[in-house]
Amino acid sequence: MTKLATQPTNRPLVCAIAYDGLCTFEFGIAVELFALPRPEFDNWYRFTTVKAEAGPVRALGGITMEGEENLDLLQQASLIIVPGWRGADMPVPEPLCAALRAAYDGGARIASICSGVFVLAAAGLLSGRNATTHWRYTDKLAQRFSDVTVDPDVLFVQSGRVFTSAGSAAGLDLGLHIIRQDYGAQVAASVARRLVLPAQRDGGQRQFVPRPDPKARIGSGLAGLQDRIRASLNEEWPIERMAHFSATSGRTLARRFHEEAGTTPLNWLKGERISRAAELLEDGAIPLSDVWEACGFGSAETFRREFRKTMGVPPVRYRERLGGPVLAIPDAPAEFEIP
Repeated sequence: MTKLATQPTNRPLVCAIAYDGLCTFEFGIAVELFALPRPEFDNWYRFTTVKAEAGPVRALGGITMEGEENLDLLQQASLIIVPGWRGADMPVPEPLCAALRAAYDGGARIASICSGVFVLAAAGLLSGRNATTHWRYTDKLAQRFSDVTVDPDVLFVQSGRVFTSAGSAAGLDLGLHIIRQDYGAQVAASVARRLVLPAQRDGGQRQFVPRPDPKARIGSGLAGLQDRIRASLNEEWPIERMAHFSATSGRTLARRFHEEAGTTPLNWLKGERISRAAELLEDGAIPLSDVWEACGFGSAETFRREFRKTMGVPPVRYRERLGGPVLAIPDAPAEFEIP
């Protein structure tokens, strides 16, 4: 087995897998988090690149890379990172799968970013485990590997010594999570500051939440009502008022919403209110404690509950993760506190 003799061995070794067609952004995440020298921290990681197969590694963007051509090096690793694979339907070389299994059996942690999860699944490392990947690939992962429990609504999943993350940038969140485990919260926060990132985004935060297009009309028959509601979301809009404005019955209105929007009038209204609340939270122009009233939620508790149910995080955390000021008054209601 090859030794990395030129480097001290008292620091944890991180190996990133490189392959022909390498996703450069996701590989760069591994480099930035684990390979960048950080002399201010004791015993920071060692880092090396291990090629998945013999031959040149031509990364996306016209970059040719060098790397170790010895998969046995993975057995020395504390952490192995698999960037997004070259294609969800592309086969994974059996020597790479065998090397990952051997490294895991020897105690290594294995982490994937985005479609790199298909490599872990092909190696059998996800059998009976929870996992995630980019929302575009979750259905395909579940179909191809029925023994894997796929969670499409999270940024990353840790299952023992196996880690999987969602779309590319979620690899940063996963990497900071691993650094936090290895070196503590203060070190992870320092690394995040250098990256100009929030110190921590929960793995359970949803990776993608569809937002309605504020300019879209759900149909010519309901366009006027839709525009009227969007202009006055702070007001109450029971079914009776919607029907009166549309000069129709509540039953007819419900049928038209189902036909044109695929949902009920009240669910559509809730989606519009949450979408507007998210815009206000991102803008940061008004205090958090006023957002619920501006969007017509009726109470701060209702706002917090419905926003978290849809967006995966409470309103205060949504604003903080975007780097905006909370702007809450000193005696803000307890329901805005982070649990």
